[in-house]
Amino acid sequence: MTEPTPGLTSGAVARRLGVAPTTLRSWDRRYGIGPASRESGRHRRWTPGDIAVLQEMCRLTASGVPPAEAARAARAASASPAAVEDVPPAPPLPEKGPALPERRPALPDELRQERRGLGRAAVRLDSAAMDELLDSVLARRGLVAAWEDVMAPALHAVGRQWDTSEDRYVEVEHLLSWHVSTALRRVGAPGRTARAADTPPVLLACVPNEQHTLPLEALAAGLAELALPTRMFGAAVPPEALDQAVRRTGPAAVVLWAQARSTAHHPLARHVADTSWGVKGARARTTVLLAGPGWAGQTPGPGMLRPGGLREALALLRGLCEAARGGEPAASPGSPASRS
Repeated sequence: MTEPTPGLTSGAVARRLGVAPTTLRSWDRRYGIGPASRESGRHRRWTPGDIAVLQEMCRLTASGVPPAEAARAARAASASPAAVEDVPPAPPLPEKGPALPERRPALPDELRQERRGLGRAAVRLDSAAMDELLDSVLARRGLVAAWEDVMAPALHAVGRQWDTSEDRYVEVEHLLSWHVSTALRRVGAPGRTARAADTPPVLLACVPNEQHTLPLEALAAGLAELALPTRMFGAAVPPEALDQAVRRTGPAAVVLWAQARSTAHHPLARHVADTSWGVKGARARTTVLLAGPGWAGQTPGPGMLRPGGLREALALLRGLCEAARGGEPAASPGSPASRS
């Protein structure tokens, strides 16, 4: 009888499936999705049959099936006659998990190290290391690249860990969010709003029932770099409060953030775009920027724009503020030089 192959380590399986080793351990502990055989004193080894169960688990959870239900279905599939221990070796698994529709280009080593360093510091709950890493990335890459290439991906990765581990790592996400927010607020150095007196402000607000404020904080930091005045109203702004703020400030633009389609408030956006102020015969209106993935798939109406990201939003807002002020162009957003 031939001796069975030793199988793959948990780390190797995790890399091939595109999940974290902690996710594999969590699935094993909670749902019994683990190696069929173990030897005391040795690392766990995954056979092709074990990996096939994991692949099915990944496929089901990626399609929205709850983890417990996905685990039952994956184990049931492994019990079919075709799923026996002596199945032929499985073909090489993709580097990324089945949840990804296509393989993404490899990250530069330096960028990968920055993301991993920030994520590992967050998992350790190491506040000093997070502050140092965030300040370093902002200084070397500039705001836009730091947000899009390091901060936001790190936050998304921690969020995925939370989703796949059934509410573990909540403290990690909260601490990382706080430190990212603090670093973004440090970007706007004192004295950078010298032009505020002759420029109408930009109003930043989350739609009602929306709690995700960090993207708006990144936008506020970029506007501070450009010395453009803002009014940050934060999470879940009531429609009545936003209406009063628009009428009282006469803003150059209003940015409404919606993270999900379930929170995107189209009647509110239409109301803000239609709101006018000023004396009769010289009344003015503002431009509404529909920011965030919640507005995806919707065609902006009159008086509305939908930026594709932080850089585009900053460029649009800079132009709107210049038009309202009638002054000279501002510095280019997102570069280290714009903070000098």
